[in-house]
Amino acid sequence: MPDDLWRMSAVEQAEAVRDADVSAVELVDSHLDRIAEVNPRVNAVTQLLAERAREAAACVDARRAAGEPLGPLAGVPFTVKESTPVEGVPTTFGAKRFRTLVASADAPPVARLRAAGAVPIGHSNIPTLILAGMHTRSELFGDTVNPWDRAVTPGGSSGGDAVAVATGMAAFGLGNDSGGSVRIPAQFCGVAGLKPSTGRFPADHRALGPDDPGPASQMLVTDGPLARTVRDLRLTYEVLAGTDPRDPRAVPVPAYGAPLPHPVKVAVVANPGGHGVHPTVRRAVGTAADALRDAGYDVCEVPDVPRLDEALEVYGRIVVTEFAPTWPAVRTLLGEGGDRYIAMTMERTPPATVDEFMKLMGSWLGIRRSWAEFLHEYPLLLGPSFTEPPVEPGLESRDRAGLERVASGMRLCTATSFVGVPAIAVPTGVVDGLPCGVQVVGRAFREDLCLDAAQAIEDRLGVLTPMNPVGPRVGSGPGV
Repeated sequence: MPDDLWRMSAVEQAEAVRDADVSAVELVDSHLDRIAEVNPRVNAVTQLLAERAREAAACVDARRAAGEPLGPLAGVPFTVKESTPVEGVPTTFGAKRFRTLVASADAPPVARLRAAGAVPIGHSNIPTLILAGMHTRSELFGDTVNPWDRAVTPGGSSGGDAVAVATGMAAFGLGNDSGGSVRIPAQFCGVAGLKPSTGRFPADHRALGPDDPGPASQMLVTDGPLARTVRDLRLTYEVLAGTDPRDPRAVPVPAYGAPLPHPVKVAVVANPGGHGVHPTVRRAVGTAADALRDAGYDVCEVPDVPRLDEALEVYGRIVVTEFAPTWPAVRTLLGEGGDRYIAMTMERTPPATVDEFMKLMGSWLGIRRSWAEFLHEYPLLLGPSFTEPPVEPGLESRDRAGLERVASGMRLCTATSFVGVPAIAVPTGVVDGLPCGVQVVGRAFREDLCLDAAQAIEDRLGVLTPMNPVGPRVGSGPGV
C-alpha cells in the first residue's frame, strides 16, 4: 500500500479497507494530515470534522473486525458543500447569520453516503448563500484558491469540493448544480463531476426552514458528486441513486438502462449558440471527440443544440421571478459586495407578470420536449462546460461586461440544467498550466451512457489529479 493513502482513488480506498489492507482510521488520518498540509494554501475545507470522522472510521473498523459486511464506500472520506446539512454541524451557507444553524439531520444524499460507509470529513466553501457569484468566496470563510493558479477562480458554487478533491484532501465531494455549479469547478480544477437527471437523487433543500422552495428551485437544483476519476463517480452514483420519502421528486428508475444499438451516436457542439468559444476549449472538445471515435462511438458534428437562446431567456425569467420577492431580505445577508452579482442579474432580467410566468412555464415544457427529441436522435451530446479557460476570481461580479461573459461561458450548463438531463464533466488535459475539459450530456435518466462515454475519454486522455497546489499559505476557515 502507498504511504500516502489519500492519493488512492475512492474505489481503491474502499477496497483496501474491506480487504483489511488498511484501517478506516488510518485512511481518515491520512486525509486529515493532507488537509493540515494543504488547506492553508487553498482554503477549501471550512468546518473540519476530525474527531467525528475518526469515530465514524472506528465504527467501520469495528464492523469489519466483527465480520459484518461493509458498504461500497467503506471508510472513504468526503467533503460536503457548506449548503448541505450534516447532522450536528452548522449549515452556514457561508454567511455569518447562519454560523450557528446546526443541522438536526443529514441531508438525504449525506445519509445515503454514510449508509454506504463513507465518512464526512468536513464542510467545503461556497459563494455566500450560493448567490454571491461563480467564484467561491464566502462572507464567513473568505476566498478559495484554484490549486493550479492563484490568478484564476476555482469556479463555483461547488468550488470548495472541487479543490478539496483535486488536492487529495478528500476522495470525493458532494456538491450541487443548478446551472453548472458542479461541472464548472470540475473543469477549472481538473476533476470529474456529475450533474444527475432531475429526480435521480433524493434531496431535501429546506435547510433554512420548513417550507419548500418554488418550482424553479425544486426542478433546477440537483446534488451531485465530484471525484478524481470517472470510476469513482460511477461508484458514488450507484450509492446516491434511488428514492427517499423525504423527496417525492425522486423516481424509482433503474440506475442502468437498456443497451443501445452500436455505435452510439454522439452530437458534438463546441460553440453552443454560436456565441463564441476559446480556441483552447474548442480543441478540448475536438480531443474528446477523437477519443470517443477511437472508442467506437459514432461522433457527428451538428449545427447546434435545440433552442439555446430561448432556454437561457426562459431560465432567467423564471428564476428571477421566483426570487424577486425575497431579494430585499436576502440582500442583507450577502455581506459587503456579495449582492453585486444578483443585483446586476436582476437589472438585466426583470421579473415576469403572472400571465407571463404561466407562459414561461409552458415554454419550459416545450424546450424540454425539443431536447428530448434531439437526444432521441443523438443519445449523447459532447460540448464545453465553460467556453473559456478558468477566468479571474470575481469576474461575474465586477461589472456588466463580466457578468455577460460568465453567463455566456456557462450557457450549455445552464441549458442542460434547465431541461433536467444528466451531464458529466471530464478533464481532457492541461494547457498553459491550467486544466481543460468537456461535458458529456445524455438522455434523461441515462447517466450510465454519460459514465460510459466519460470513461472512454478518461481512458484515452488520463487523470490529472491529485496534485500539489501552487503558491503560499492563504489562511483557512475556522477549525482547520
